[in-house]
Amino acid sequence: MTLTEKDSQYLWHPYTQHKTAQTPIAISRGEGALLWDENGKEYIDAIASWWVNPFGHSNKFIADAVYKQLTTLEHVLFGGFTHEPAIKVAEKLIEILPKNQQKIFFSDNGSTAVEVAIKVALQYFFNKNEKRTTIIAFENAFHGDTFAAMAASGISFYTQAFQGMFIDVVRIPVPIKGQEQASFDALTNVIQNHNCAGFIFEPLVQGAAGMVMYEPEALAKLIQICAANKVLTIADEVMTGFGKTGKTFAMDYVSEEPDMICLSKALTGGTIPMAITTFTQDIFDAFYDDDINKALFHGHTFTANPTGCAAVLASIDLLQTAEMQANIERINASHLEFQKKIENHSKVITARTLGVIFAVEIKSDSEESYYGSMRTKLYNFFIENGVVLRPVGNIVYILPPYIMTNEQLQKVYKTIEEAIEMV
Repeated sequence: MTLTEKDSQYLWHPYTQHKTAQTPIAISRGEGALLWDENGKEYIDAIASWWVNPFGHSNKFIADAVYKQLTTLEHVLFGGFTHEPAIKVAEKLIEILPKNQQKIFFSDNGSTAVEVAIKVALQYFFNKNEKRTTIIAFENAFHGDTFAAMAASGISFYTQAFQGMFIDVVRIPVPIKGQEQASFDALTNVIQNHNCAGFIFEPLVQGAAGMVMYEPEALAKLIQICAANKVLTIADEVMTGFGKTGKTFAMDYVSEEPDMICLSKALTGGTIPMAITTFTQDIFDAFYDDDINKALFHGHTFTANPTGCAAVLASIDLLQTAEMQANIERINASHLEFQKKIENHSKVITARTLGVIFAVEIKSDSEESYYGSMRTKLYNFFIENGVVLRPVGNIVYILPPYIMTNEQLQKVYKTIEEAIEMV
C-alpha cells in the first residue's frame, strides 16, 4: 500500500470533509523551501507549512540544538520544577518583546496560547472582585480552535456547530484604511455597554481572513481606548511573530504596548509544538496572593518542554543573524516589485504586502466562500505546478520561508500569474 492509501485507512485530517476532499499528498522529505512527495515530485513550500517554518525544512542548526538537548534532558515536569532552557527562553524573549512584557507562560500551540490569555483576562478581574465577562474581538478574526479561542474567532463555518456554548464575545470592525473611525466608535460603544475584560486582536494582519491589513496608528488608538477604560489588550502574534511583518513582532510597529502577547508557530522554527503567552507585571501581580484560589490553574503536560525550548533558542539565534534579516528584506523587496507588476491587472481587485507576506485578491463572477470552487481550482492548479499555496476563497497569499531563493520566488510569482489567467 502507498502512504496515501494507508492514510485514508487510518487518519482524520484538519479542516477536511473526507467524503469530498482529494487524497492528501504524502510528503517524504523536506529541505530548505522544498518538499518531495512519495513519488519524488518536488514542491515549493510557499506558505512555510502553515506559517511555522521560516528557516527551511530540516534545518541543521535547529536540529543540532534539539539533538544536544535530547541527549541532556528531553523533558521534565514544570510543576514544582524548572530548568535552564526555559529560563534562557524567558530571558531571550524579555530582551526582544515590547518592554512592558515581564512574565512568560508556556503552553502547547497557538490556540492554547490564546486560551491562556483569555482565561487570564477574565480571572484578572475575578481576582479583583470585579465582574467583567465580555471579550472584544475583530470581525472575521481567527484565534484558534480551542473553545475560548474559537469563541473569539469570527469565521462562522468553523464555529456554527457550537453557537450558544461560548463565552461572551462582541465584535468590532477591523480599522482598515478609510474605516478607522467606525472601528474606534464601535470599540467605545462596546466598552460603554458591556462589562469588558479584554480586547484580542491579530496585530496589523488578519491571517485566516485573507491577510487583511491595517495600519499601526489605528491599532495604537484602539489600545489607547482600552487602556483608558482598563480593558486588557491581547496581541495574538501567533502568525505575525518572529519576522513575518518585517520586524521581529508586528507590535514593534505600534506606539502602544499590549498587556499580553500570544506566540507560537515560528517560535520553534517549525520543529516542535510549543507556545508562549507573555504578560505585564501588573497582570501577574493580580494572581500573586496568599489565597491559593487566586492562582492561575492552567497547565499542560509538556509545559516548557526542554527540547522545545532548545528549538526556540536556536530559532531566535537564526532570526537575529544578519543573513536572515537580509533575507527578510530581500523577500519584501521582491514582493513589492511583484505587487507593482500585478496590482493593475484586469482580473485583480487588490494586492498588498507587509514584510514577507503578500496577498492578491482575484476578481470573481460570484461571491467566493472560504472553500469555494475558485479556491479549489486555484489550489489544484498550484499543486499541479509544484507550488504549495492555500488560497482563502479568491485571495492567494504567499508567506514563504526566509531562505527561499529568488529563483523559487520567481516561480511562485509566475505560477500565480498563470493561475490568474486560468481563472
